[in-house]
Amino acid sequence: MIGAARLARWEGGLRPLLTRLPPSWAVRLYSRGRRNFLSTLAERPPRRAIVPPAELAIELWGLRFRSPLMNAAGMFKNGDGYRLVAAQGAGGWLAGTTTSRPRIGNRRAGIATPFAPYPLSHAASNWLGLPNPGHAVVAQRFASLEKVAGCPAGASLTADPDPSLAAEEKLAGLAQGLRLYEEAGADFLEINESCPNTEAGAEDFGHLEARLRYVAAEFLARRRRSLPVVVKFSNDTEIAQVGKLVGLLAELGYDGINFGNTSTAYRAIEPAIDAGDRPLYDYFTGTFGGGVSGRPLRRLSFELCRAALAEAGKLRPAREFHVVRTGGIESAADLAASAEIGVRLNQWYSGYFERFSEAGHQVYARIHANLTNDVRVLRS
Repeated sequence: MIGAARLARWEGGLRPLLTRLPPSWAVRLYSRGRRNFLSTLAERPPRRAIVPPAELAIELWGLRFRSPLMNAAGMFKNGDGYRLVAAQGAGGWLAGTTTSRPRIGNRRAGIATPFAPYPLSHAASNWLGLPNPGHAVVAQRFASLEKVAGCPAGASLTADPDPSLAAEEKLAGLAQGLRLYEEAGADFLEINESCPNTEAGAEDFGHLEARLRYVAAEFLARRRRSLPVVVKFSNDTEIAQVGKLVGLLAELGYDGINFGNTSTAYRAIEPAIDAGDRPLYDYFTGTFGGGVSGRPLRRLSFELCRAALAEAGKLRPAREFHVVRTGGIESAADLAASAEIGVRLNQWYSGYFERFSEAGHQVYARIHANLTNDVRVLRS
């Protein structure tokens, strides 16, 4: 069987050509290929485990992360892949996003869970629709994990977006999911409040506040152990809203905020999309919508995190509160930039796959090798 690293290297070389196919063909090819590749990748970790330099380790919420970089939600929706990232040398692992009931994901134009890369722009689009087997199934897998020291295991979850469910049922399912992961031994949890790829539409701050207060009352106040819970928002969040969000989370006893998820600001992102990628980009966003990830989000995530850190510094929350950065992370320079403003934990997705096609299972080791030059910055 051909290994994931070799497949990724071949695909990386062919990507600029494959994405020049008629857009509908390219999306069909990459949507199916992505699903098959992820299964292969998760099942075949490197034979020899890679250990990050000890000086890169950080401690948040009493947890030791052996580096400031880990995968973002969406990479291991089914709760697989822990052995892979632990052996690659990641600082942590995040499963999900999961929902209370299993979901098969989105389908349109005869394409299941649509995905497309934009190689010249170092970006991608997806309209997956939260495919996952449900909280209970993935939480059960946590109970059998053989954890590696310095690689905490976390879970991302959200309220089921199915419009046929009543609001109370959605919230009850989310709270139950949090309890299942707590009982299964998850080290930290992330509530996804920002998925752009489901039936649910945009909601006002009042609805968001009601959900967060419900979770605070039904789960945070009843935690049986010191289990950190972070809330993830979109990279399209207005800077003016950051203070209100941080204040609410701190008041309710949450442990951090993550900026953030993919973007649907297609026109704003267009200048960052190379002309060679535009036909595919226009087809995907026009046909499926979905969220854009990768390098075009780098500035957005940086500015939102900087604003969140400034607000948290003013409030001085009673609980240990951290800002996590997701969006456009692809290099040691990005991690150093995060550290300079006070972000100590970063998550990547598109950047991981682009770098994996170049470095294979050395994907984290190469970042770490460059990052050791910035240890002084990381600890400042």
